[in-house]
Amino acid sequence: MQDPNEDTEWNDILRKKGILPPKEVPKEDEEEELALQQQSVVKTYEDMTLDELDENEDEFGEEDEAAIEMYRQKRLAEWKASQIKNVFGEVGEISGQDYVTEVNKAGDRIWVVLHLYKQGIPLCSLINQHLTTLARKFPQTKFLKSISTTCIPNYPDHNLPTIFVYFEGEMKAQFIGPLVFGGMNLKVEELEWRLSESGAVKSDLEENPKKQIEDKLMSSIRSSLPSRKDSDSDSDD
Repeated sequence: MQDPNEDTEWNDILRKKGILPPKEVPKEDEEEELALQQQSVVKTYEDMTLDELDENEDEFGEEDEAAIEMYRQKRLAEWKASQIKNVFGEVGEISGQDYVTEVNKAGDRIWVVLHLYKQGIPLCSLINQHLTTLARKFPQTKFLKSISTTCIPNYPDHNLPTIFVYFEGEMKAQFIGPLVFGGMNLKVEELEWRLSESGAVKSDLEENPKKQIEDKLMSSIRSSLPSRKDSDSDSDD
């Protein structure tokens, strides 16, 4: 009698018609096929970020939960390691030679705040003080400073202070000249607000501190002005 598991054209026809049962797969082949499937699933997990694992969680079966959790923990550990690695906490000094490495190639998801300054300009000194405070408050942001002409040859002094904001090597905001900063009355909270609007820092300020000062100033001016009733009384006299 012909072996039903034999690879013949006739047996294939009989299997298709349901006369013969499906060909038995040797145990070794089953294990190999299972291993290949597992490798495929593992590869799928490896290619996913934490967010993608969460988004696609419903598409995986119960048997995949252990593998998903394993790779989730792996991704989480990698993220924590990158967070620890990308802690700065101070204002670094750079030259033009460092510009590409420190600014344009700062790294993935790294915000860079670069202050171009010159010695002897009071507002530049004030901003450097404020940036030192903000660098400690926002250690995930890379704060840098550079003497303007060292970083950019022939950079005009009337453009100072200048702050450039970069994210992943692309410029996202620029603040150029003393008028932009409001002069020596600039508070550290106002600079923090400006940088938070550009995305460079995640501030806990709920509104622009400069607006609060302006509101108080206007309120003070209004209270010092004579009322309409007082004006009418003076005119009657």
